[in-house]
Amino acid sequence: MSTKAERGDLAIATRGLRKTYRTRRGRQVAVQGLDLEVPAGGVHGFLGPNGSGKTTSIRMLLGLIRADAGTMRIFDHEVPRRLPEIIGRVGAIVESPRFFPSFTGRTNLALLADAIGAPPTTVDRVLEQTGLGERGRDRFSSYSLGMKQRLAIAATLLKSPDLLIFDEPTNGLDPAGIHEIRTTMRALGAEGRTVLVSSHILGEVEHVADTVSIIGRGRLLASGSVQDVIGRGTVSGLRVGVSDPAGATRVLVDSGFSVTPDGHLLRVDGVTDGAEITHRLAANDLWVNELVPVRADLESVFLELTAHKGLGSGGEET
Repeated sequence: MSTKAERGDLAIATRGLRKTYRTRRGRQVAVQGLDLEVPAGGVHGFLGPNGSGKTTSIRMLLGLIRADAGTMRIFDHEVPRRLPEIIGRVGAIVESPRFFPSFTGRTNLALLADAIGAPPTTVDRVLEQTGLGERGRDRFSSYSLGMKQRLAIAATLLKSPDLLIFDEPTNGLDPAGIHEIRTTMRALGAEGRTVLVSSHILGEVEHVADTVSIIGRGRLLASGSVQDVIGRGTVSGLRVGVSDPAGATRVLVDSGFSVTPDGHLLRVDGVTDGAEITHRLAANDLWVNELVPVRADLESVFLELTAHKGLGSGGEET
């Protein structure tokens, strides 16, 4: 086990994690040699195309399926062997939770609180935490998809866990619902909890995560802080504003540059020296009025990593 894990700096650590399934075509490897580290505190994005092994990894961590090989630790407790010792510190949404449609959100949570021995006062607290305080007395059947997902998050908070695991929590939500879940996760991370969120919606994770791990076909491709992984210091091109975009395009293409329209600007890829662009355009009486560097984002890194490894989106999530 690494020094970090021994100091308790990691909420989750796996080493050499492997899982295979039997199919009609023989053995299918869902997770192969996965070394995953999730720092304690904040939001960690667990990213990969459908079929990359995210859900299988989460199910192994929670003891829902057995790993073929490798080790797993949650808060430096070996799982699944010592899972009963720390399960009270873990809350998870792996599939759509079931609530009674004709009961209010508050009543549904009160029943769950009673079942797990949580104080009744906890119900109002978690409703407020997830932004449902004013809708707690409405029937669950009247909730939007985003509200239903937030109620599921509220249910995981009844035992005040230190680690929250959400598997594709924004699936099927409209932009407003996605924003609500993003805000909730960000707030939970800010409280000092650890939030592991698996997703293939890169833009949302980039807005909410502090650290990320990117996997493809059950293998770790990249990990670290969001800024480290996307290399924010790396400029991949320039966006150029000019009064005559058509004329500027002809000049730049004739000079060997790759140029594509980007809104009211031109995107020039593969060049980082703005002086070179402005010099060539000025020599043709074309004057630059805007020059913006193009920096890598999480989605471009994700696509580059998965394409390079031949790990594009595949069938069902595993």
